[in-house]
Amino acid sequence: MAAGATVHTFDITLADVDRGVYEDLSLRVARHPSETAAFMMTRLFAFCLEHEDGITFSEGISTTEEPAVLVRDLTGLVTAWIEVGQPEAERLHRGSRLASRTAVYTQHDPAKVLARWESKKIHQRERILLHSFDPGFVEAAAALLERRNALTVSITERHLYLELNGSSLDSAIHTVPLG
Repeated sequence: MAAGATVHTFDITLADVDRGVYEDLSLRVARHPSETAAFMMTRLFAFCLEHEDGITFSEGISTTEEPAVLVRDLTGLVTAWIEVGQPEAERLHRGSRLASRTAVYTQHDPAKVLARWESKKIHQRERILLHSFDPGFVEAAAALLERRNALTVSITERHLYLELNGSSLDSAIHTVPLG
């Protein structure tokens, strides 16, 4: 963990009906001092929405070598490169070359994020998916954050239903390919 990081604990009940993933998770997530609460929540949503065996948070903001979330197989090979926010095109290019699946989750306006990559070289851009949420959803969830958090995350028909520390929120999950 980075020096000065704030550690948040999450007890999560995950029910992703769309993918048939049902898990109870206990996560300790370090929030780097330069990381916003909205960025950390987007990382957490990406982790839940991509959850599978081998998924992990990387060193995140404190490293430029890995994405925010990644999935490795039993041999250690990176199978999914999952970025958060507005990553540089070079990172997506690298991730798409290393992993069989690349995705981006953003708390920003997806049209503005896509515009940043428009004329940039990105390996197999048509396979990369950009996921976003309804305006204000991530910020509303971030406002409910405490050091210790209880979450229920349910996904059905590409809609995320969230109960966080006794408050309920929901958002559509918007997905567009880069290419």
